[in-house]
Amino acid sequence: MEDTLKLSDYYQADSFPKGLSKKVVESISHIKNEPGWMTEFRLKAFEIYLQKEMPTWGFFPEFSVDIENYVHYVGSNQKKKKSWDEVDPEVLRSFEKLGIPEHERKYLAGIEAMNDSETVYANVKKELNDLGIIFCDIDTAIREYPDLVRKYLGTVVTIGDNKFSALNSCVFSGGSFAYCPKGVKTPMPLQAYFKVTAESSGQYERTLLIADEGAEIEYSEGCSSVQDKGTNFHTAVVELIALRGAKINYTTIQNWKKNMYNWTVKRGVCYEEAHITWTDCNIGANTIKYPGIVLKGDHSTGSVLSLAFAGNSQIQDTGARIIHVGKNTRSNVLAKGISLDGGVNSYRGLVKFEPSSKDSFSHVKCDGLIMDDHSSSHAYPYNDISGEHGALNYEATVSKIDEDQLFYLQTRGVSEDDAKLLIVNGFCESIVKELNVEYSVEMSRLIRMILEDGKVISESPIQERKAFA
Repeated sequence: MEDTLKLSDYYQADSFPKGLSKKVVESISHIKNEPGWMTEFRLKAFEIYLQKEMPTWGFFPEFSVDIENYVHYVGSNQKKKKSWDEVDPEVLRSFEKLGIPEHERKYLAGIEAMNDSETVYANVKKELNDLGIIFCDIDTAIREYPDLVRKYLGTVVTIGDNKFSALNSCVFSGGSFAYCPKGVKTPMPLQAYFKVTAESSGQYERTLLIADEGAEIEYSEGCSSVQDKGTNFHTAVVELIALRGAKINYTTIQNWKKNMYNWTVKRGVCYEEAHITWTDCNIGANTIKYPGIVLKGDHSTGSVLSLAFAGNSQIQDTGARIIHVGKNTRSNVLAKGISLDGGVNSYRGLVKFEPSSKDSFSHVKCDGLIMDDHSSSHAYPYNDISGEHGALNYEATVSKIDEDQLFYLQTRGVSEDDAKLLIVNGFCESIVKELNVEYSVEMSRLIRMILEDGKVISESPIQERKAFA
């Protein structure tokens, strides 16, 4: 294909037009100098994308989401950097606000930073290499570890799974790749940051993590975007493969701007005696996301811990999908949603027991907290028990902030704002405690900022904010 196309047949990295076409797809593959099998993967996905209808549920009926209004690739014109001193100052300042250099100096084994469509900084420490752990961006993995990528890419989230898995598959750029060899454990969390800066653009990272037999991967990512009037569209695909006896712990804190559309397809597969945990925190954006686990092997286990904040003009449609296939499989779903300033929070979950999943069990608990009279919280559970011996325990609660608790705390000398903070932090505590120390501190700060922005509490004085930061 490369021999029949001229350079003029491709878009340049920083001059992609709005809209999605075959030329856009081929240009992305050309810019990345991908092998032919990867170009074919993308073009097949583009054909499937054109055939799929847009969803009619989640946030889509409420908003006008036209994919043709977005630029689907924003080049950085930069090669990957190995040191923070080499990174463009503007990009560096944006990442410094997120604390990335400080995080790395303290303890990170490796880090990937992505700005718009390209990875701008990559570093893997010697300790990872010595253990045989591969951690890099997906573009590097396609070039340097093609056998691993080709074996697993698109096996957990197929191209045709839905319209947006097809969209990501044809235009994805950047994202993380990790492979942990048999019996090896990541000595420190692998960490990635994704940032959107270009107005009216789409970001489509692709993440693929593979834990070989008996291996353990701990991975954390943070997401952010620049606040501007233009909307952005974010569609990521994440695939986790936990082979026999392996464990993967995957943590996300997505702190997007409000006027952003976020559809993310995340799914993992557990083989015999393997375990996957998703810890998912959603702030900003209008979000549709249901991290999923296929418990394929006997005695495999999985957990989904979800926390979502819905503010003004926001819909958070989040939840989990668990499919029990193997015998004696166990799953746990804990979902917490907070609605404020007119926000709409929805838990949408699926738990399915296949006929083969004998003696399997699932526990689902979803809680909604409403902070005012014009916000709402909903639950849409879908339970499919085909096996005769599966067991499901489902419970859900929706409540407003407790006036009695507020009164009690205030009688003990706590101000009304601090009392609300205590109640909300207590509501979130069962999920925040699962985060590593750095992320749990960040979440505590974010919760306060969310409540201030949603007018639940007063904005703290400048001196207090400085101390708080």
